[in-house]
Amino acid sequence: MKDDIMLIKELAEYLKINEKTAYKYAAEGKIPAFKVGGAWRFRRDEIEKFTKGQYVPTLEGDVSDE
Repeated sequence: MKDDIMLIKELAEYLKINEKTAYKYAAEGKIPAFKVGGAWRFRRDEIEKFTKGQYVPTLEGDVSDE
């Protein structure tokens, strides 16, 4: 099985889109994504569901250390 987490470059190749477009979609919340150390990451299973129209985003509140 391939890695469960994709980088922006891998996502762009997988979706056959430009990396700038992938960044834009992630920032706008158009595709399921999360950040690690300021860099976008994508869960392969969520992206596969997204491309099939089966992805249902979860509503998670911001976690605070306060």
